[in-house]
Amino acid sequence: MPLPPDSRVLITAGAGGIGRAMGEAFKAAGARVWVTDIDSEALASCPEGWRKTCLDVTGEPAMAALFAEIEAAWGGLDTLCANAGIAGPTALVEDIALADWRACLAVNLEGAFLAAKYAAPMMKRQGAGVMLLTSSTVGLTGYPHRAPYAAAKWAVLGLMKTLAMELGPHGIRANALCPGAVEGPRMEAVMAREAAAKGLTRQEIHDAYASGTSMRTWVTGGDIANMAVFLASPEARFVSGQVIAVDGHTFNPDPKV
Repeated sequence: MPLPPDSRVLITAGAGGIGRAMGEAFKAAGARVWVTDIDSEALASCPEGWRKTCLDVTGEPAMAALFAEIEAAWGGLDTLCANAGIAGPTALVEDIALADWRACLAVNLEGAFLAAKYAAPMMKRQGAGVMLLTSSTVGLTGYPHRAPYAAAKWAVLGLMKTLAMELGPHGIRANALCPGAVEGPRMEAVMAREAAAKGLTRQEIHDAYASGTSMRTWVTGGDIANMAVFLASPEARFVSGQVIAVDGHTFNPDPKV
């Protein structure tokens, strides 16, 4: 999917998983890529030519400094992929510590808010821009034993809808991506925790995720990245305020999980 020449893209949590796939897809589409991550080693492994910043998306001074640096280096930003997130605890709601609840919401929700807060003035000055917020199918359905994550991902959708309303008059679009179960190390860790918490095997958890979709499938980071590039492209110029699930159609998560 072609993008305007030298499009400028920022991806938070872009050194691995979905974010890394987004960076590769945007680069292949001709964009300039800037990624942030809290993992300095993962950042170092990113391709040459990508700009890289190690930071915690929940720190406002660091985020403010990042966008000032982007302004100085690039003169603006065309696409923001607010992708940073953590899985949070896997436990019954009565067993979740308040500190763990707050930590999960801080990364998944406040990180997206801060990225949007500092991208908005830059995009308003240009009269154009695209914001893509990574939510989850859990943000559409809820999920047992994952209350903080579900709450945060639902809230991301409300944030996105509000951004679309506020920023649309300035030529800025906002949409949310809802990945389903994405193959990779992060979901392997999630499945391990769920298996331990629920007395099930890893394979039972894996199969339950797939059986709860009409296509009986998991997805890849590349599937999410391809949709992100489309939504950032001129072909999607009137797509805003939308929740786009890339999940093989999640319809009935197995109640065991």
